[in-house]
Amino acid sequence: MRAVVMNAPGGPEVLQSVELPLPEITAPTHVRVRLHAAGVNPVDTKLRGKGTYFPDRQPTTLGCDGAGVVDAVWSGVTRVKPGDEVYFMHGGIGADPGCYAEYVVVDERYLAPKPPSLDFAEAAALPLALITAWEALHDRAGLRSGQRVLIHAGAGGVGHLAIQLAKAAECQVITTVSSPEKAQLARELGADEVVLYPERDFVEAVLAWSEGAGVDVALDTVGGSVFSQSFAAVRPYGDLVTLLQPAADTDWKIARMRNLRISLELMLSPMYYGWEDLREHQTGILETASSLITAGKLRPVITHRLPLEQAAEAHRLIEAGGITGKVVLLLE
Repeated sequence: MRAVVMNAPGGPEVLQSVELPLPEITAPTHVRVRLHAAGVNPVDTKLRGKGTYFPDRQPTTLGCDGAGVVDAVWSGVTRVKPGDEVYFMHGGIGADPGCYAEYVVVDERYLAPKPPSLDFAEAAALPLALITAWEALHDRAGLRSGQRVLIHAGAGGVGHLAIQLAKAAECQVITTVSSPEKAQLARELGADEVVLYPERDFVEAVLAWSEGAGVDVALDTVGGSVFSQSFAAVRPYGDLVTLLQPAADTDWKIARMRNLRISLELMLSPMYYGWEDLREHQTGILETASSLITAGKLRPVITHRLPLEQAAEAHRLIEAGGITGKVVLLLE
């Protein structure tokens, strides 16, 4: 089968297209999926550049997000059958082979039915970013109808899905973007207020929009100074969820004085630690999202569809910054 692998950390050029044996099913609940598309995420570029979570296991196939058709199953499989269309988040962090390949073996518990209204590329664009946004807003912040929500980088991979999830939960949304084009997309996705952060201080904008109260929930997808600056934009006793590790020199005074609840979100942890119940919970998120997709309340935005052999170019696009929506590799 065709696959893209890396034998050592480095620049995009370490991603090499090769031929590998077809993966074998080795456990009763395992399923082999013929992939039609693989999502590319910023974490892929970081693992490629700095090394995976399991650096002793080389070569490595990256790619956590996949969508395709069940090719083969073993005796204990009951949830899917050959021919079923599925999407999922599995592998790609160094332990198990990822989705930059024509075939991958996945436990049936981590497969969700592909939403019928999405093509394979659209489905592959969703899992990691969607689960991240869902866990941050619903599982961490306990999002409720009527709340005000700040989402940073609302045209990015996680941000553009977070806007839609917050609107589906009947919340008011303010988001930050870097350009008028991204502002237009954010509004099309449902944002009530859009802040061009190169032109306007986002804290001032949030306080003006919320009549001085601050937002109930803030989602930081950027990190660095944006995280600590967001303290002043959240109402007292509000929630701030960040996807990045706070800097060691973070000044927590404002957060402490406002009694904020700070939450961390890394959706890869269940896969890294082998927390099977939480991985099944993440599969449940994908299944729940299908109803939102069918209802027209959730859609992925894809700006680049590239063939598998251009995985290195996909990484270059992401590392250049400013990507709107998602990048997807096609294996048709």
